[in-house]
Parts: sequence; structure tokens; C-alpha cells
Amino acid sequence: MGKSHQKGWVSVRGKKWYGYFRRTVIDPKTEQPKNVSTPVALGLKSEMTKFEAREKLEVEIKRLTGHVTEDGVVKNGSVTFEWFVHNRYLPLKEADWKEETAKTKRLLIRADLVNAFKDVRLEHIDKLALQTHLNRMAKTRSKDRVLQARAYMRAIFAEAVDQDFLPKDPARSIKVPSVLLETDKTTLTWDQMRTALSILPLRDRIVLKLDMSNALRPGELFGLRWGCFDPKLCQIEIRETVYKGKIRPWGKTKGSLTKIPIATQLAEELQAWRRQSLEEQRHQKTWHGPMADSPEAFIFAGRNGGFIDATNYRNRVLHKLAEQLGLPKLTFQVIRRTIATLAKDKGHVKDIQGMMRHSRLATTTEVYMQSLEEGVRSTVNSIYEELSDTGTSGPVRTTRIHQQGQQQVSELTNAARETTTTTTQTENSCAKPVRGVVLEFATRLRQSRERRELLSN
Repeated sequence: MGKSHQKGWVSVRGKKWYGYFRRTVIDPKTEQPKNVSTPVALGLKSEMTKFEAREKLEVEIKRLTGHVTEDGVVKNGSVTFEWFVHNRYLPLKEADWKEETAKTKRLLIRADLVNAFKDVRLEHIDKLALQTHLNRMAKTRSKDRVLQARAYMRAIFAEAVDQDFLPKDPARSIKVPSVLLETDKTTLTWDQMRTALSILPLRDRIVLKLDMSNALRPGELFGLRWGCFDPKLCQIEIRETVYKGKIRPWGKTKGSLTKIPIATQLAEELQAWRRQSLEEQRHQKTWHGPMADSPEAFIFAGRNGGFIDATNYRNRVLHKLAEQLGLPKLTFQVIRRTIATLAKDKGHVKDIQGMMRHSRLATTTEVYMQSLEEGVRSTVNSIYEELSDTGTSGPVRTTRIHQQGQQQVSELTNAARETTTTTTQTENSCAKPVRGVVLEFATRLRQSRERRELLSN
């Protein structure tokens, strides 16, 4: 009869030693893990002792599974990467994700990781396989996509270690590939945006004016209702967002749902648009949504009174406009990036962060703000002028330098005049002695004669 051992157990069957250990496998009927005992033939009883049989069993367990736990249960026996992701990783993480976010993350994980390591057992995936896959992705995928795949990869294998499915994390030291495809950094100019606004009809012109002046996200823009608009205070309150056909009572960040100021002239244009849209809705027989005079009506309503789909608007209006004007690219993301970049000369960086409603300042400065060639050239010229001692930092410095220069010139001129006057007086005194000097000389001469006569007597 075999005896239990912390790394399995051995027993004699006929003339041979057999070892047994428990491992977790997936039941094909229930798709759930279950513990089974796995037998291993170790060798003849006449050729090894029981202790030697136990040592060989330990070697066989490591060879077959790569993992031995203290209680003798090998949990990663036939657990594949796909099974672990769907049955152990996603159920834990989806509780912290919103519905749309979870859907997007599932698609990315399946496309970038599960399809590559679908039927591979967890213990057979090593660091080399993961790094090679990430390097291959870097050649065809964007920088953000590669970084996301690396983050999911590390999170999945860290969870596998925490749940004792692996003894060591193979993704712990995975490096980001040195060569990554550049992300889109397209920005427009003020003239390009003015030209785009000038050829649009009233509704689309107000849509882009509101989007450009306040850097709204499309979900925030098309989720606005007339009840959010306050013409007296010239502000709009973002109360909800729309995303993929659904209305959400939350935004992308904590600061997304807030009150934003709008320009006075834009508030007047919104009121004009409300009157025009109300008149059009009254003459439309198939209108099923709330009228524009209702607070529940969308400011930019679709054909049937619902909200506009951002993807449809981008393809139907923005892409067509970019092609018509010859713009490199025109999307809501390009507009937000452009406004964040051009606004550097219009306000403080903290004000721009507030306008963009970013939780972190680094998102505004490192992701959205881009360096422009004109700005770089101006900075280089200013530095060179400072090094040449001809640079200025404003009107105060210019005036002070000018006054100092005039004062120095005046002092030099006065000194030159005083020197010239003194020299002239000296020359004149030597050429023509004045009367007082002659009389003083005669008086001293007479006193000297009288003193000599007194001494001789």
C-alpha cells in the first residue's frame, strides 16, 4: 500500500515502482477544473530503493508539469492560456470595468494575446515566447496598441502566479520594443479651422465651433440637451455622454461631467439654432422625438429626434470636409489635439488642463500638446538673442536698457565736455596770465627785498 508524500506518493505494483501525483485538469463536459491522480512508472523495485523512487517521481513531476506545490497538487496540469483568461482572469477584472470598457478590453485581449497563445499550456509559455510576440506586434501595430498588449500580458501572468497556476511570472521583465510605430500627431492651424467653419451649414458650424472652443469629446458633444444650456450665464452643463448607441450617466474621466463656460457670441448662435431647428421640426411630419423647445430635446438631434452617432458624423461630415479642403486629417481627436497645442499662447497650462478636463496634467502636456516648428524657431531665436546680449523679455526690459544706454551716453558726453573746458582754461591761463596773478607776484617780490634789507642792517 502506497504512502502519501508531500510531492506525490509511490507504491509497488508487481515488480515496479509507480508514482502518483494530483493535478488539475479541465473537464471537457463541464469546462471546470477537477483534480485527478496521474500515475508514472518509475522503474524496477530491484534496481532502486523507495527513497530513490520518490526522488525520481519529483523529477518526473517537474518534467511533466514544471510546477510542484507544497500540498502535492499540480494546478497547471492542462490549463491553457485561453481557458485561464476566460475563466480566471476576466471574471475578476470585469467587476472593475464599465460595460463598454470591458467589451473593448475583451476584444483587444483576444485579438492580441489569446489568438496567439490560444491552446498553449500556461507552463509552456516562457519569457522568450512573450517577448518575440511583442516584438512582432511592434512592426505592424501602433505604439499604444503594443503598450496595451504588454500591460495585459503582465497582468494576466501576474494573476496566474497569484492563483498558484504558475510558480514564476514569465512576463515580469518583458521589455517594450525599442522600435515602435509613431502615434498620430496631426494638428491643424487657425487658418485651416477658420476655412473649415466658413463653408459649413449652420448646424455643423455650431457643432464644430462648440467642439473647437471647448475641446469636447464626441460623446459629450452629442449627448447635450437643451436643458443643459443656460443662455444667461453662457454655460453648458455636461450631464451625460453617448457611446455606441447608448446613453451613459458618466463620462470618460471624473472631470468629464461638469459645467463649462462658452463664448457670449456662441451662446447667441445656439439660441438662433434652437429657433431654426424648432421651426424645421414643426414642419416635419415624421418627427418622433421631443421638440427643440423641450429641455429633454438634444441640441444636435438626429433625423428622428435621437442623438447623432459620432462614427457616422465623422465619416459623413469630417472626412468629407478634410477631403474637400485637402487637410491631412480631420477627426474629433485631431481637433482636441490642435486646440491643446494652439492654446499654449492663449492661457496657462493649468487652464488648458481644465478646458480639456483631464485628471492628470501629464495627459495634457505629453499626449495632446505638440511642439510646432514656428514655436521652436522663435524659442531658438530668443535664446540666441539673450546669448548675444540683445534679447528682450518685454517692454519693461526694453525701456530700461534704452534708458541705461542714454544715461551712459549722456555721462560720457558731459565728461568729455568737462575735460575739454579744463584743458582750454589751462591753455588760456598759460598763454595770457590774469592781472591778479601779476600783482600777487609783485607783492611777494617787494616783501622779499624788504626782508633782505632788514637782515643786512
